Amino acid sequence: MQKLSGVFNVLSTPIDNNDEIDFAVFEKEIEWLLKCGSNGAVLAMVSEVLRFSAAERREQWKAAVKFLNCRVPLVVSVGAESSAIAVKLAKDAQSDGASALMATPPSAFAATADEVKNYYVKIIEAVSIPVIVQDASNYLGKPIELSTYVELIDTYGNERVQFKPEAKPVKERLQELNKISQNRAKVFEGQGGIDLLDTHPLGVVGTMPGAEVPWALVALWKSLNEKNLDLAHAIHAPLSKLISFQTTLDAYVAIEKYLLLKQGVFTNMNQRGPVGYKLTPQVSKEIDLAYSELVAVVKPVSI
Repeated sequence: MQKLSGVFNVLSTPIDNNDEIDFAVFEKEIEWLLKCGSNGAVLAMVSEVLRFSAAERREQWKAAVKFLNCRVPLVVSVGAESSAIAVKLAKDAQSDGASALMATPPSAFAATADEVKNYYVKIIEAVSIPVIVQDASNYLGKPIELSTYVELIDTYGNERVQFKPEAKPVKERLQELNKISQNRAKVFEGQGGIDLLDTHPLGVVGTMPGAEVPWALVALWKSLNEKNLDLAHAIHAPLSKLISFQTTLDAYVAIEKYLLLKQGVFTNMNQRGPVGYKLTPQVSKEIDLAYSELVAVVKPVSI
């Protein structure tokens, strides 16, 4: 089993002018992420998977498995609006070579805590690879009960069940999770790196940011591991400015693709529509300024 720790970048999906996945650019993005030092790759919400059919999602993760060629782990999101769909996606992803799975709970309705737990139980028991429980309530749905995490660890162990808790307040909830789980929970920071100064000291095993500035996140993670806090703070300040613009899922995707285009990784900023956010010239200028502050601290990796 490949180790799940470090910087796991969530892949952005390049979309061509026919509204299809551009697999040539997708492969280029993956090679660039590996060159930047990423420890793993993820297909999840900011990959726009919720706007793809099940067949497209499977085609994309099979391509990612092929392009990565076992060099780093691939985590595949299988979250869906029903347990039946999620289980089918989970089984297919495992059979196609995914290293681990991740799942958000259903978001179209407010399921009870017991129903959410049962949803994850069905996914976990359908496969043999690790499952990362993602609380994406900063973008959609409601927070997952912390007790649900502990019950899943108690039943399946902390290798088979890991977590990406994003509900706010992140630091305080992670402190409480550590307390009630007796520090058994294996957690990935899930706010693009903005919470790492608070959560790294609490024992997170990794971070799952987007793919727009992987070289900066790798440098931040390394500086924290080496206890070089001056450098960590210097990287974190402009990084936080960038992330502050990514207030919704569509904003995250739009800004991520803007920066990938800026660095020559992508050839356009196309998203699957309809979208709820459009990047304005004024915001673009502010992003450019924050990006220039970031590159003054960390040297970008060229494509």
